[in-house]
Amino acid sequence: MTSPPTGQPATGQGPGLAATVGLYALARLALVAVVTVLMLLAGTPFLIAVLVGLIVALPLSMVLFRGLRSRLDSALAESRSRRSAERSALRARLRGEGVAADSGELAQRQPDPGEH
Repeated sequence: MTSPPTGQPATGQGPGLAATVGLYALARLALVAVVTVLMLLAGTPFLIAVLVGLIVALPLSMVLFRGLRSRLDSALAESRSRRSAERSALRARLRGEGVAADSGELAQRQPDPGEH
């Protein structure tokens, strides 16, 4: 059984890592745009409005997007644990501690020690 590629949700789970990261990035950019537009309506020059929008959006996003950040954290943790399990399974197979079916294939591919 193989797991879906990174970023794609497994059956019965929420959105994958790539979708969650994209949604969070889009929300942060939208917040910067809203702050920038508000500053422009107040008569601030464009460059200053963008810079203030970038600076103000960081702490605001920490408060406003708390739920989205927790979803992102859980998606990252899930991805990290899945990759760790895959890595340890690969290391076990490389050490020859695989399933019996794998050892049969391995025995067919390895030459006898007496052959050169």
